[in-house]
Amino acid sequence: MHAIVIREPGGADVLEWARVPDPAPKPGEVLIEVAASAVNRADVMQRMGFYDPPPGAPPYPGLEVSGRIAEVGADVTGLNAGDEVCALLSGGGYAERVAVPAGQVLPVPRGVDVVEAAGLPEVACTVWSNVFALGGLREGETLLAHGGGSGIGTFAIQLAKARGARVVTTVGSAEKADRCRELGADVAVNYREDDFAESGPYDVILDLIGAKYLKRNVDALAVGGRLMVIGLQGGAKAELDIGALLRKRALVHATTLRARPPEEKAEIVAGVREHVWPLLESGKVRPVIDRRIPMAEAAHAHEVLEESGHVGKILLTV
Repeated sequence: MHAIVIREPGGADVLEWARVPDPAPKPGEVLIEVAASAVNRADVMQRMGFYDPPPGAPPYPGLEVSGRIAEVGADVTGLNAGDEVCALLSGGGYAERVAVPAGQVLPVPRGVDVVEAAGLPEVACTVWSNVFALGGLREGETLLAHGGGSGIGTFAIQLAKARGARVVTTVGSAEKADRCRELGADVAVNYREDDFAESGPYDVILDLIGAKYLKRNVDALAVGGRLMVIGLQGGAKAELDIGALLRKRALVHATTLRARPPEEKAEIVAGVREHVWPLLESGKVRPVIDRRIPMAEAAHAHEVLEESGHVGKILLTV
């Protein structure tokens, strides 16, 4: 088969569509014939040499795919060859085929195109596990989702709104603000011009920035608020005012998804299927796709992502 390999750490031009060995499903896994994958910031970090895949994962980038099951490994039940599925991966999605633990596989939601479904597993699992399972966002509470135009942001806005929350998001342009309001955001704050704290306080903050926003995020939390840190685009080290947390009885929780053991991922995927998939099938939440790019042109897709002009997910199609 072919896959995108990283010749060496570096810029987008180090990505190469090359012939590689075919994968085979182990017991408890299925082999997926890939229709599409999606581009995530983690893929860029891996390409640059800063985010290696966990042990045992394929070396190719790609944290999610959609397609059809080509082969079912031993000890797998409930999945069959020919099923249209999407899946959460530890790596290897930029390829024509990938083997995946069965617990990380989801059916393509009814009414969703099989290619567009490639943009769902990573965002759905990230938002569900952080905003709801850990962050405990409830109906009537307020969510601040940083980076509203991102894949995570566009999904968080829709899911939180569908579950009855007030939603505020940060964006970098008027065009992205308009798109986020169309998706359900009550307030879209242009971080280049305004202070997101003025639209708070917030019961839950979903943060991709990290150190740069830490103090302002804590200041903007409501009493009993929960700050969920899932990215470090603004750095990894900052001073934390524990006194402010004590006064607000607040929580700072940092998480990653990729390195979790399969059992934890399967638990998150099961929660997504139970709580999120019905909203997708009803049309209350939809995948937001910015564009589709042939997988062999993954270098161009990475350049588009790094320019940050997109809204939603960038897909790589086979």
